Amino acid sequence: MNTTSRIWRAAGLISAVSTLLLLCGFIYAVRDVIYPVTSEPNGAGSPGDHSLNVPLQVSAMDVTAIGDSLAKGTGDDTGKGFAKRTVEILKKQGTESKLVNNLGINGLTTKKLLPMLDEPGVQYALKQAGMIMLSIGANDLFEGGEPLQTRTELPSEAELNAKVKSATENLSEILAKLHDINPQARIVYISLYNPFSDMKELKNAGDKAVAQWNSIAAETMSSIDGGLVVPTFDLFTLQAGRYLSGDHFHPNGTGYQAIAERIVQGIGVQE
Repeated sequence: MNTTSRIWRAAGLISAVSTLLLLCGFIYAVRDVIYPVTSEPNGAGSPGDHSLNVPLQVSAMDVTAIGDSLAKGTGDDTGKGFAKRTVEILKKQGTESKLVNNLGINGLTTKKLLPMLDEPGVQYALKQAGMIMLSIGANDLFEGGEPLQTRTELPSEAELNAKVKSATENLSEILAKLHDINPQARIVYISLYNPFSDMKELKNAGDKAVAQWNSIAAETMSSIDGGLVVPTFDLFTLQAGRYLSGDHFHPNGTGYQAIAERIVQGIGVQE
């Protein structure tokens, strides 16, 4: 009799445990359907839209680059650009750093960048960064370079000034959005240079427009805690032949390396 009773009790316990496991499995399956986990293009798993506002644990030197073709690294035969090269320099100095995302797009303007910052995937990538590197504005002023070299009538100083005014208004909004998306990240802005400083027809007007742009950008960045502006104007004005790629617009590998070294120097000043 005692043996039979123990058997029934054991069977009842096993049945209860099985029911509990099935119930837990059902709850987990329902949760997975309601809150799916998506995968980002870079291969790293990322939560769905419901958790994009959850703070992420990131290193201060984890980098996300965003902006135009300079952010992407166009013109660099290695494809590294200033973002990857900055990470490499930091690692050589013994600082933990990695390039988490590169959101650079050829031909991007300030006007086109603004709506991108409202996209959940872009916001998630920016939240993964301890440092956001931004390059934007060159296409607003110089139309990607090629049109200015081929058009029969070069832009006037008034035309360039008008472009500076509208684009810097966009830049101010872009910086504010970046700071709102990731208030903890250091924003590093790569200022503009005149790629046509060795062309008589575009040197003076181009230099004035770039100087005006950089001045406004620096003033705007000064209101952002931890913001850093990286100067590049002198590099390409004095050594355009050494630092520009064959398209006479983008930096080559040596030019990107010089920018990366400037970034690291700027970071060191602020630390």
